[in-house]
Amino acid sequence: MKTSIHLKMLCVLSIAISSAFADTPKNPHVDIQTFLKDAHAVEIQRVNRVIDQDAFLKMTNEKGTIILDARSADKFAMLHVVGAVNLPFTDFTEESLAKIFPDKDTRILIYCNNNFNNAPRAMPLKSAGASLNISTLISLQTYGYKNVYELGGYIDAKNSKLPFAGSDATK
Repeated sequence: MKTSIHLKMLCVLSIAISSAFADTPKNPHVDIQTFLKDAHAVEIQRVNRVIDQDAFLKMTNEKGTIILDARSADKFAMLHVVGAVNLPFTDFTEESLAKIFPDKDTRILIYCNNNFNNAPRAMPLKSAGASLNISTLISLQTYGYKNVYELGGYIDAKNSKLPFAGSDATK
């Protein structure tokens, strides 16, 4: 009986929500359902794709691997992992990604501000849910890039095993 009542309440709630959005202007270029589907796929895939510094370093030296820094150009100029290419997240399009990754099977390594402490000017901490790694992963998945690995951990930038370049890089 409780299940039946809950099911009826859920149906009424779904109809109410659908009705509330019935007058929402439609845009075929904005699709929350696709985003949520891709986000869920990334959540499942990500479990085996978050790697530590040692694995990240090892992969950077392997043929066919590209390090992507999706932060802004000015933050990239201040500090970035040596060898990384910069394509700001706001510039992601099918065309811009294809210029860097013509093969969708390319191994892509990513990192973001939230991977590092002790570099507040170049890598200011973001809210955990707004971490650029998450947005980058979802976007790359949406564009068909599935061979993506994310740097894990919260690393002291001044004592990292990763080599850095840029105006704020310690000598």
